[in-house]
Amino acid sequence: MKTIYEIQQFLKQFGTIIYVGDRVGDLELMESELKELYQAQLIETREFQTALLILRHEIQLQREKSKQR
Repeated sequence: MKTIYEIQQFLKQFGTIIYVGDRVGDLELMESELKELYQAQLIETREFQTALLILRHEIQLQREKSKQR
């Protein structure tokens, strides 16, 4: 996984589609879903860590962007 889109497609495999209309809210919900999948041992550690890193980076970028407005 290298993009948010790939994470969305990955979550879709587990029946999870997230869209609330707020970009940061969407990203945070994706992070929460990933944590649940990891705790249920449905995804591997490497997948979890990679996706979490991408999501947290994007959340930080979005928050910085909103501060500049």
